[in-house]
Amino acid sequence: MTAVTAAPEAAPDRRVVVTALGITQILAWGSTFYLLGVLANPITRDTGWPYDRVIGGVSVGLLVAGIVSPRVGRAIGRHGGRRVLAIGSLCLAGGLLLLGWAPNFALYVGAWILIGAGMGAGLYDAAFSTLGAIYRKEARGAITWVTLFGGFASTVCWPLSALLVAQFGWRGACFAYAAIQLCVSLPLLWFSLPRQAAAASIVTESGAPADVRLTPAELPVFALLSIVITLGSVILAVVGVHLLPLLQARGLEAAAAVALGTLVGPSQVGARVLEMLGGRYYHPVWTMMFSTVLVAIGATLLYAGWTSYALAIVLYGAGNGIGTVARGALPLALFGAARYPVLMGRLALPLLVAMAVSPLVGAIVLQRGGPDLTLALLAGVAAANVLLVGALWVVSRALRGADDQP
Repeated sequence: MTAVTAAPEAAPDRRVVVTALGITQILAWGSTFYLLGVLANPITRDTGWPYDRVIGGVSVGLLVAGIVSPRVGRAIGRHGGRRVLAIGSLCLAGGLLLLGWAPNFALYVGAWILIGAGMGAGLYDAAFSTLGAIYRKEARGAITWVTLFGGFASTVCWPLSALLVAQFGWRGACFAYAAIQLCVSLPLLWFSLPRQAAAASIVTESGAPADVRLTPAELPVFALLSIVITLGSVILAVVGVHLLPLLQARGLEAAAAVALGTLVGPSQVGARVLEMLGGRYYHPVWTMMFSTVLVAIGATLLYAGWTSYALAIVLYGAGNGIGTVARGALPLALFGAARYPVLMGRLALPLLVAMAVSPLVGAIVLQRGGPDLTLALLAGVAAANVLLVGALWVVSRALRGADDQP
């Protein structure tokens, strides 16, 4: 038997919720996924641990995040995001404290396991689920705004990390980020998010979400969506880690490669701004289509040669930028708000596992096959993803109804 909880009269102020989640996303991504971009070399020099094993900490964290993400989705569906995101912030703080203290490599890995639990409960997927629970069908705009904030994570936190390392060493930088989680992120989440979802949610008498099973018509749609999102994360992870080495292997100087790499962030944010302005006029499946087409063109131009590198990176960044929006908005539009947190948790599992494994696979391909083979494979995967989104468009027509015009 199910019961419908009473809905509060009004959802909380979007400006407050989006700002809180946006700031905490910058800090969460900056102190986890982007952390070793600055700290890996200092850690290697100080401890003597091999560089690849140090970098492997992020992969451990992403694997753990993928494992816990289905439980996170169910918890948000049952309790709302306030408590879950706060626990995620506490896990990040505890993991960063352990990371800064770790006297040996085993405890270093243990710290990343705890950080990974915090990543699963505190990065985009948990934030998107929270927004879906609060604003339900109207969450798309809020999701886009949060990704705008998140797009500045490396821009804000790489310089901050460099400053902290210069002043306090890499261990002090970890302690500082732990303090930021406790003194900034945790209070923001606790006092800005509602105690429960603003809109009514369907729950069983035991407090668990009602039937979240997919219908026979929905199963192929969900499977295709999961594959599309996972392949997008594979491209993101490989390009994010190996773009500069790939460009240098093609003959560019390090300074030129870095200069080209800086085009990704502004391209992501610019595309998200355009999506924010125009996204209300078309179904999110078209956002996903635009995303995969832009990424495929960008990957193909990267393979084509140096004269198109700048354009290729801009197109890739734009496609990846709106792809993050589509990842949050499309499941909500296809499957509805009641099941959204749970389904987002399920979608996050293969996505995060792929992000953990892909950089290693990319490194092996780059080392053994060279940059041409690596870029050719990326272009092939990106092109295949365009075809898969086309298939998704076809099989999801019944779920989209009339709201699918570009």
